[in-house]
Amino acid sequence: MTEPFDGIPQGAPRALLAPARQGLWGAGAALLTSTGTLVCCVLPAVMVSLGAGAALAGLVTAVPQIVWLSERKGLLFGTAAAALLLAGALLWRARSAPCPADPALARACGRLRRWSVGIYIASVLATLTGALFAFVLPALG
Repeated sequence: MTEPFDGIPQGAPRALLAPARQGLWGAGAALLTSTGTLVCCVLPAVMVSLGAGAALAGLVTAVPQIVWLSERKGLLFGTAAAALLLAGALLWRARSAPCPADPALARACGRLRRWSVGIYIASVLATLTGALFAFVLPALG
């Protein structure tokens, strides 16, 4: 007996790739990549602005990957933008996915969708804040 085709590859964990959860996975990936933009560009600028240059030097000594991220900010922001576009497409696709008929599960489904959208909005704001510190403010000064 074969299963009907629903867009999920055979053998894949169906609960993780269900359309209702794809938006959450996409939003989580976007949040992860947009956090990199904050670490790359916002964190150093804020620390120097607050007079914590010595603390920033210590942080860069302990975590030299911050310098690597800063040197490759174009790649970092490109990856973040691609993740945001993918997450937006997954959220748009999942917006009309059916929720279970059971009232408790339907509430959980609605709550998951709201969380997904909230995480996505936080990701967009984080990426925009990072872009402001990485590209706009240096051009003004």
